[in-house]
Amino acid sequence: MYVARVPNRNSPPAFLLREAFREHGKVKNRTLANLSHWPPAQIEALRQVLKGHPNPRLDDDAFAIVRSLPHGHVAAVLAMIGQLDIEQLLERGPQRARVLALIAQRVLEPGSKLATARALRADTAHSTLSQELGVTTVDEDDLYEALDWLLPQQGAIEAALARRHLGEGSLVLYDVSSTYFEGHCCPLARYGHSRDERRGNPQIVFGVLADTQGCPVAVQVFAGNTADPTTVAAQIAKLRERFALKQVVLVGDRGMLTQARIEQELRPVAGLEWITALRSGQIHQLVTDGALQLSLFDQTDLAEITHPDYPGERLVVCRNPLLAQERARKREDLMAAAEQKLEAIAAATRRAQRPLRDPERINYRIGAALGPKKVGKYFRWEITAAGLNYARDPERIARDAALDGIYVLRTSLPAQQLDAAQTVRSYKQLAGLERAFRILKSVEVEIRPIHHRLPCQESCENPPSDVI
Repeated sequence: MYVARVPNRNSPPAFLLREAFREHGKVKNRTLANLSHWPPAQIEALRQVLKGHPNPRLDDDAFAIVRSLPHGHVAAVLAMIGQLDIEQLLERGPQRARVLALIAQRVLEPGSKLATARALRADTAHSTLSQELGVTTVDEDDLYEALDWLLPQQGAIEAALARRHLGEGSLVLYDVSSTYFEGHCCPLARYGHSRDERRGNPQIVFGVLADTQGCPVAVQVFAGNTADPTTVAAQIAKLRERFALKQVVLVGDRGMLTQARIEQELRPVAGLEWITALRSGQIHQLVTDGALQLSLFDQTDLAEITHPDYPGERLVVCRNPLLAQERARKREDLMAAAEQKLEAIAAATRRAQRPLRDPERINYRIGAALGPKKVGKYFRWEITAAGLNYARDPERIARDAALDGIYVLRTSLPAQQLDAAQTVRSYKQLAGLERAFRILKSVEVEIRPIHHRLPCQESCENPPSDVI
């Protein structure tokens, strides 16, 4: 590129920024910009720069970049917050900007309240987020106060979300997960079953109600030692009372909507229908009673049956060949791994020096070897004076293998409202809720581990089960 001076008869000359290029072996020029309106000194400075000469008016100390804050990702997240009308869900007040900052920062750079405050303060900011929201002077205590301000609004926020995403007759997905705490300040943190393989940390259990797309509508937190089925009653009350839904279909997995929950909490409620699945023992009982015949799947992978143990319900029997292959492969791998451990125990009972003879110790080691893998039902063993003898149980293996890939859904909805194929699709939508849990717990939001060093002020006096 170069600056060209073009005479203009009786008028001042024109100064054009031009570029030379070669086309078909010929050198041609094209004009990129008209610089005639520039001051002469500025035009000369540009000419020198294009020639590769340093500008005499500038030197290395003329200016310095003190700091540059990233902004693009901030603009994207704030635009999405605006598109979702999240700000409109919150009450007006000085804490609203801090809550929005907490939400945005959780997406941008998940961390503890201390790390979030550091990322927002003007002198240590990680992005332009604090400038955009006007929260450049916050500390971690301010963020805890913002959470205290937010908690009483949870009911109103969830009701507004329910109006957006749910309606009369809607399918509502429900499932629970858990996460662990670092610290001992949460009144709901208890030692219980850890889905994150962190049994040494106190846990909380949180249940999520979502629409059919897996979009969360409401969340409720329970003590870490709470059994999954016992959380269902609170969700029914929320749907009927807080959201005022008279007709709703609750979709939950077999570990959630158990027989006891259906009989005690779902069936007595008028207008409340359900879709869930049977446990393996219940499926075996159907086969034993002759209600479920494997010949049903000779021509189709979907069939409907009835059984007196499930009055007023439809049972939709499904067969997934890919799932059958996966279950057979997994069972064989687990049994092979268990056999290796059993062989080690058997060798210990037959060794020449200090052989393992105590039946109590042998049974303890067998339980430790087979228990975690849940394959003890596939083996038979006998402790004799000569040592430990074990073998696979072919009848039990064949019994379970016959049902590989078969699962049975149960629903109270009539076929006119939801046919068999639609029932299966509705149950499979629970996968959307599983994706929501992965988003919450993995790289997108990273709620685990929770680093609260202070409990909510309200929870100090009366620990709530609702926590945002």
